[in-house]
Order: sequence, then C-alpha cells, then structure tokens
Amino acid sequence: MSTHNAPPVVYPLGRSHFQGWFLLGFWVAGLLSLLLWFYVTRQLDWRMDLAVAAVVGAGVAARAGWNSAPAGQLAWDGEVWRWESLSYQTGIAEQELSVIADFQQLLLLRLENHAGAKLWLWVERRASPERWLDLRRAVYSPQKSSATSLPRNLLQAEPQLAVAVSSPVPPVDVTQIKS
Repeated sequence: MSTHNAPPVVYPLGRSHFQGWFLLGFWVAGLLSLLLWFYVTRQLDWRMDLAVAAVVGAGVAARAGWNSAPAGQLAWDGEVWRWESLSYQTGIAEQELSVIADFQQLLLLRLENHAGAKLWLWVERRASPERWLDLRRAVYSPQKSSATSLPRNLLQAEPQLAVAVSSPVPPVDVTQIKS
C-alpha cells in the first residue's frame, strides 16, 4: 500500500440541482397524497387544514433550504480538508470528511469540524468535470499516518524518556495444570 496521499484539489460547490429535484419530488408526492386524500374523503375539516398547512410549510422549508445551500470550495491540501466560503472563516478549521452516499456522478459528503459542527454537501460532477476524478481520489485516499498528522503541540514538545518497571512473572509449570 502506498504511503502517499492524493494530490491537492480544490472543488467548487454551489446549489445542487439533484438536491433541488429531490426536494421537489418529495414535495409533489406530499401534495398528491393530500389531493388523493381529499378526493377520497371529500371532507374539509381541521385535519385537512392541518395537512394543507404541513404541505405548504414543507414546501417553504424545502425552498428556503435549497436557496441557502452552502456555496464555496472544498479544498484538500494533501493532508487535511478545508471548507472555504465567503460566509465562513476561509480555511481556518480542519475538517473531517465522510462519504455518506456515492452515486458515481454525485457524492453526498459530511464535513465535521473539531467543535462538532456538521456541513452536508451535495457534490456534482457537472460543477467541475475536469477535477472530478481528482476529488474522488482525494475523498477515498487513506490518510497516511505520519508525524505531520499529529497535533502541533505534540510536534513541538521535547521528547521525554519513559521507563516501565514491572515485577518478574514466575514461570508456570504446565505439568501441574489440570485439564
């Protein structure tokens, strides 16, 4: 197995068309279910009012979520992942990246910083087809374990001598052990 990491890559991200169609499909399914329920029951009561409010609220929430999708760049420098955007302190925090779903032309990724904040990203090939394979290599490459992956305070600390003292273990006579 190689001890080299994938080469650095910066991948642009914005609103995902897949995510938009996915949310729209679920909303339309909810709307059709509501219309079918009304067609079958022909009742306008508080339950139907509540269902209409839920479908409208879900549509508004889906649209707002899609409009506020994070836009920026996902950057791999060969050792750590960084999220770079105008609304976030560019590249300050190191991120842990997890692949949640892989559809070959589309990835669902989760970035988590050391404070536990999570950012969910839909990454599409069409955003930058020329860098897509580089991104996939970086996402799936195992991180090498080296001194550079240790925390900075451990790298700067002076080495200390550790001594372990233990009492000798008496030998065991196997002929006296009962089966």
